[in-house]
Amino acid sequence: MEMNSQQHIAVPRDLVWAALNDPEIIRTCIPGCESLDRLPGGDLAATVVLKVGPIKASFKGMVRFENIVAPASLTLVGQGSGGVAGHARGSADVTLEEEAGGTLLSYSVKAQVGGKIAQLGARLIHSTSQKLAEEFFRKLGKEIGAPSAS
Repeated sequence: MEMNSQQHIAVPRDLVWAALNDPEIIRTCIPGCESLDRLPGGDLAATVVLKVGPIKASFKGMVRFENIVAPASLTLVGQGSGGVAGHARGSADVTLEEEAGGTLLSYSVKAQVGGKIAQLGARLIHSTSQKLAEEFFRKLGKEIGAPSAS
């Protein structure tokens, strides 16, 4: 599944870039994130509890940063396993463009799920994924201390 969106964040691009690279800020923005720790080499280990339809699971996984062009763009690549509930993997291409009054953050997310979660149906998975992505970027704008509008 694929999702694309944009969000205006009313702070300079350098501040948005710094927030995207701060594990503590990222941890507070990921819906259901219980822990996020930087590992040697720069990857992040995460534990996230999510509910998709009737299935609630704790996912343990990794996030790494790729295609870094500071302070303009990066790709977040992650994968996680929720035991019998299933597994997920995906990536988010994020670009930051300076614009009047702040930064235009654009993202394109690609995700794949398997296991019991995949049996719930594409519409439910897509709507839940879209909601989670929107919540992450909305929280990011709040954490930076800026009012935001989609």
